[in-house]
Amino acid sequence: MKTTKSALLVGVGGQGAILTAKVLVNGLMKAGYDVKMSEVHGMSQRGGSVSTQVHWGEKVYSPVIGKGAADIVVAFEKMEAVRYADYLKPDGVAVINDYEMASSSIAAGLCQYPEGCLEAMEKHFRCHVLKAGEIAQNLGSAKCMNIVLFGSMVKALDMDHIDWETVIAETVPEKFRELNLRAYRAGRDAVSA
Repeated sequence: MKTTKSALLVGVGGQGAILTAKVLVNGLMKAGYDVKMSEVHGMSQRGGSVSTQVHWGEKVYSPVIGKGAADIVVAFEKMEAVRYADYLKPDGVAVINDYEMASSSIAAGLCQYPEGCLEAMEKHFRCHVLKAGEIAQNLGSAKCMNIVLFGSMVKALDMDHIDWETVIAETVPEKFRELNLRAYRAGRDAVSA
């Protein structure tokens, strides 16, 4: 791989964006890529915005992804997709969880949740929108929503050459292994080629 690739995983604290990034990094490193990752937690423990940048390729010097440079944005919450849209390449792809999580200012009634988030993204980018929370709940636990989104990201970036199931099995706690493997498969199946 002569060029580098980059992924920006964005969500709200507690949605599993950081664990998802760790699965991605572990798999890419096992496949022999040079990988750099950075995390921005913000007010993550209070439901604030969380972003993780992952850069990989033959040689990578920085994890930082500039505006207009991400190959993919994976949004665990749809307003976060819009918040980080300017980081996506014009020909990039967005995997978006059709899910709303009210920020503290919205919950306090200081403002309203913006309408048209998905439509705004679909107008400008190639998007895969799925209800990852519902898919995860149907598998037995909404907590595996992040791995559903990860499976969708793998399919959207055509990264099936890596044995992600082994990476997931080695990364997540044993008691959640089978659930997360099913979540990965369901997420992958939710994206059309």
